[in-house]
Amino acid sequence: MKINDLMLPFAGVTSLGCFAAVYRAYRRDIKKALARVSIGSSLIKTDCGSIEYASIGQGAPLLVVHGAGGGFDQALDFAPALNTVGFRCIFISRFGYLRTPLPRDASPEAQADQYAGLLDGLGISEAAIMGVSAGGPSALQFAIRHPQRCSALVLLVPAMFAPDNAGIRPRSPSVMKFLSSTVLKSDFVFWLMTKLARRTLIENILGTPFEVAEHASLPERERLQSMLMNILPVSRRGSGLLNDGAVVSGLKRFELEKVEAPTLLMSVKDDGYGTFPGAEYTAKQIRNARFVGFRTGGHLWIGHNDEVIASVRDFLTVSQLVKSSAE
Repeated sequence: MKINDLMLPFAGVTSLGCFAAVYRAYRRDIKKALARVSIGSSLIKTDCGSIEYASIGQGAPLLVVHGAGGGFDQALDFAPALNTVGFRCIFISRFGYLRTPLPRDASPEAQADQYAGLLDGLGISEAAIMGVSAGGPSALQFAIRHPQRCSALVLLVPAMFAPDNAGIRPRSPSVMKFLSSTVLKSDFVFWLMTKLARRTLIENILGTPFEVAEHASLPERERLQSMLMNILPVSRRGSGLLNDGAVVSGLKRFELEKVEAPTLLMSVKDDGYGTFPGAEYTAKQIRNARFVGFRTGGHLWIGHNDEVIASVRDFLTVSQLVKSSAE
């Protein structure tokens, strides 16, 4: 018998052992992800259907509307800074994410009406709202459609209309077809991509230049990694992701002149999703809106997180003080 023939069984055993180790690592991570989204939230019925939410802190209410690939769990890092200055953060799972079902009408307008229904169910007459990324259109529609219930509006790297097709840039069709047909439907495939194709996910899912991510500080690299891994379980966010793709690809100009609430917009020039022109344009169309732009940092504003959180905190605090004094 040849030596190669003797080695074949050992190669097979080694391959099986490697696969078993990989699968164990996957099971560990997906178990953590499932546990994270299984606690801390509640469901409430509205006229627009059920919506999942988590409430953290006490004080003036702030609706926190997540971006693509999120859920109530995506922006929880904002809570400590805002709780300490007197805000109750109400984190939402939008249409098609986690336990919030995707209705037939999943437009930003319908989602905004559901936010108003959530406030009704919680006995809240008025709230500030913060929309991040693909959560921007519905947050903006809330300010437009329910002006008496919106005390302040914050839009971070928002998916917004810009004239002359200068706004949101679509991803590569071939890459997005692959991502939507495989990666975004399978927890295991997405997890495997985080190990084998991290650069592809950072650039095409997180919208952040890989070089920016690699040269960031340790805390920022850890935040980016958390954002990436917290997309798991992607299988429970898939319908929301596909709906966001449809909404963002067909963005039109909203009735920005109807926004009455104090407004803050922030974006980054090298955002891979191209949110900068739309955010800047929207800020110019809303009366007394403030715009803050950064040159680098990508869609996750890498290198500016402390500044972003501080700006949001200060803006909301001042808005609340102005409102209180006016009353």
